[in-house]
Amino acid sequence: MKKVTLVASLLLAGLCSSVTYADESLDKVLKSDFRQAKNASRDVYRHPAETLSFFGITPTQTVIELWPGNGWYSEILGPYLAKEGQYIAASFETAPATDTPGNRYRANAGTKYAAWMTANKDVMGNAKIVTFDPPQKMDLGADGSADLVLTFRNLHNWASTDQLENVFAASYKVLKDGGIFGVVEHRANEGMNFSTGYMDQAAMVALAKKAGFTLVESAEINANPKDTKDYAKGVWTLPPSFALGDTDKEKYQAIGESDRMTLKFVKKSS
Repeated sequence: MKKVTLVASLLLAGLCSSVTYADESLDKVLKSDFRQAKNASRDVYRHPAETLSFFGITPTQTVIELWPGNGWYSEILGPYLAKEGQYIAASFETAPATDTPGNRYRANAGTKYAAWMTANKDVMGNAKIVTFDPPQKMDLGADGSADLVLTFRNLHNWASTDQLENVFAASYKVLKDGGIFGVVEHRANEGMNFSTGYMDQAAMVALAKKAGFTLVESAEINANPKDTKDYAKGVWTLPPSFALGDTDKEKYQAIGESDRMTLKFVKKSS
């Protein structure tokens, strides 16, 4: 497969990781009309080609995405893995036992996601959904069955329910020896609370180590030095949420999306 090295340009930009650009089949998916324009427009902030390449994705792997939400990465991962691999979306509980605002929101999102997956079977191939609802439903699949487990901007959600250790443990369990746990998350300044949406990078590395993972490398692919992280509505003040509505919207648009950590962990054989 053709690869174009990004190392030189990343070094010039002051970034710390050695990343190679994704293979041609991923590039084709990224440029596909299957992706919604509103999602593709965010590539400038989310850097999917560089991020997935950093995690070492290939089209023959079994890849689990934790809480895919509205399917931003599903539009990429599903078609990319459709022919030779397996995409598994560990999505929301659609029939929660208790009625809370959070459960209601997730159930609605999970139902819409499932309908979208069914409607796009021709593109998504053998992609499937498993329900992931810590701590009640934690089974991501057979032990040692996945090559990659990926999560994008979800750690603060699990922190709010004290489920981070359970999530990391479930991810470790389902991965093969040598499998990769890839994490992208809003990165906190020292002393910030998870209620802001930002998480402490050193604490996340320590938690992954406690679960048995080894940090392979951290990358600055999704860094944003413009993000001052001192907003009235936390990270949701920034795009794409704009929690303050039109108040100072141009200011927050100029900052762009959040400063994010990008962490690559490996499950090593014992």
